[in-house]
Amino acid sequence: MPERRFVYTPAMVGLTALVLLVPLAGLVLLLQKPQFDVHWEHHPSHFWLVLVTALLSAVLAYMTGAAALRRGDPRVLFVSLAFLSAAGFLALHALATPKVLLDTPNAGFILATPVGVALASVFAVLSSLNLSGARAVSAVRWGRWLRAGLLVLMALWAAASVLRLPPLHDTAVPEVADGILSALAVPAIVLYAVAAGRYLRTWWERPSLMLLSMIAAFVLLAEAMVALVFARNWALSWWEWHVLMLAAFVLVVVGVRIQWYEERFADLYLEDTVSGRRDLSVLFADLQGFTTFSERHDSAEVTTMLNTYFQVVVPPVVRRHGGDVDRIIGDALMVTFNKRGNQPDHAARAAAAGLALQEAATAVQMAHPQWPRFRVGINSGVASVSLLGTEGGRTHTVIGDTVNVASRIEGKAPGGGVAIGPATKALLPDAVTESLGLLELKGKAEPLEVYRLVSLPRE
Repeated sequence: MPERRFVYTPAMVGLTALVLLVPLAGLVLLLQKPQFDVHWEHHPSHFWLVLVTALLSAVLAYMTGAAALRRGDPRVLFVSLAFLSAAGFLALHALATPKVLLDTPNAGFILATPVGVALASVFAVLSSLNLSGARAVSAVRWGRWLRAGLLVLMALWAAASVLRLPPLHDTAVPEVADGILSALAVPAIVLYAVAAGRYLRTWWERPSLMLLSMIAAFVLLAEAMVALVFARNWALSWWEWHVLMLAAFVLVVVGVRIQWYEERFADLYLEDTVSGRRDLSVLFADLQGFTTFSERHDSAEVTTMLNTYFQVVVPPVVRRHGGDVDRIIGDALMVTFNKRGNQPDHAARAAAAGLALQEAATAVQMAHPQWPRFRVGINSGVASVSLLGTEGGRTHTVIGDTVNVASRIEGKAPGGGVAIGPATKALLPDAVTESLGLLELKGKAEPLEVYRLVSLPRE
């Protein structure tokens, strides 16, 4: 599939800005010419318009959240929190439609939208910060707690609204709402403007459709807050801010759909996520004698053998010891530790994962003695975290001498054993090892002493 390329010019930026200002011009016209701001009260349309907008935002929140945690990227995580905030409170606002949940107006449900969109503006600004290193790791850790807190807040808001608890008990909804709307709108508009400006600077350095979609979404959400303050209930100006929010999320969804499905949100990743450096450990494993076994057995039997092995060896590596499976190619498995910068004990994790892998594989091998055995190689050091490829084939991986040496060590490991390099051994002073001697490794000028890992101290 050919790569899509877009030409970005100052004229294009100006045209985009002009188009985004059209909704504000329409709002001014409606306010200046009240006869055009016609009244149209249609409850089903309001319910489904808001609910569909909330669902789109929820889908985006899930997708960006999954990508953020998989890559440890705080920018994408804060973007997901912005979408989640908007989604949850918009869903509550949909329930404010008369005769859906309540028979009379309710301040809590009516105010849900401005509160949610205002909270989203805070997360939008946080997502525009350029975090790296320890700050990025800390932001992701706090981001998980913020997500839990946000869900709790939405649940409490819904309960307080239904039960009409103070301060959401006042039945004079318009009077209650007007002051709160103004108080929320001004800072929210400013925050969206700041976020859009910072994203625009990033877009100018590395243009992409995804970044442009986010900028447009932030601008539309800011304009929705403007329209929300000045609109008259059920008038065209009131419907406008609902449509603006829908347009904001549709733009992002379109941007996501156009991206290649691998690493859809890569254009939003922080620089440290796509071209940073990590002190990490890399584990390689493959089946000794796999080629010979494949030649002598039917392909279906080979597939069954591989699936049987991977079903038991991957969980200990991933779930128990926190490894990230970088790739599986045929019988070969590559796993990284500390790729996101959140595992300072990466060498111990990798070593424990290697022993656990062999323990799980041994149980399978005992039931099938004719099957080949795994051999494991581990190396530790500095590697580059990189996003490789382009549309049609992208992967987020680690590259460098540390990775290459790990692969070479694995090739020298005994069947059923775990071999580690000197850098990994130095990080495991209490590990029981046996020297495998000085080994000539392809691509290395000097021989490297490699060790067989026998055991680790029990915690």
